[in-house]
Amino acid sequence: MTLFGEYGPAHVARHRHPAWKVLLPLDGYVRVVPDGRPPVYGRGMLVPPQLAHRPATSSGYVALFLPPWQAGRTGEPTPVPPQKVRRLLAALCVHDLRETPDLDAARAELSDLFGTRRAIDPRIGQVLNELEHARRIDHLAAGVGLSPARLRALVNEEVGVPLVQLRQWRRLGTAIAHFRESSIGTAAARAGFADQAHLTRVTRRFTGRTPTTIASSSEPCRRVPGMQL
Repeated sequence: MTLFGEYGPAHVARHRHPAWKVLLPLDGYVRVVPDGRPPVYGRGMLVPPQLAHRPATSSGYVALFLPPWQAGRTGEPTPVPPQKVRRLLAALCVHDLRETPDLDAARAELSDLFGTRRAIDPRIGQVLNELEHARRIDHLAAGVGLSPARLRALVNEEVGVPLVQLRQWRRLGTAIAHFRESSIGTAAARAGFADQAHLTRVTRRFTGRTPTTIASSSEPCRRVPGMQL
């Protein structure tokens, strides 16, 4: 699970991300405009993986990202009930980042929100654990006894997101976590991107933002350990 926060209202360009997103404004509302469909409004919003959309919030917010296999439901953005938004914000300690998130409370709220988690092939689980730091897909495939082509096909079947996107998404999270302590170019190198331009392209595709705007206006990205839903 990854937390990302921004201090003020946001209007973000069209993008799609290979993860579930729970968008939680601190006050006010969120609007999500999917491609070719009317806008959806809510106190909070659940956005499925791979949905091309334009989000906006009327206040500062927290975005909570979870793996695409978190649930089987797909398709439409879904408003989150106001009481659940309040409980999630409280559990995640967003008003005081010095505090440790209450993982038990967050787990209960998210399990209720997502329902039953989909099981994935254990070979895919092993690959995903090693994905961010792997230099070559064929090495990952050999480690679980599959050809590279079969591994890519199995990930698409099990997860619904191409393997290369999952790796880029993991690396993007690592890069964002370094934005406050290093230059964009250094963060790109630490995260395994070819160069700063490569990081910028991936950031635009997955977030609708540039690395510079994220670094200048956001709370540091936090990965919350031990969150097994």
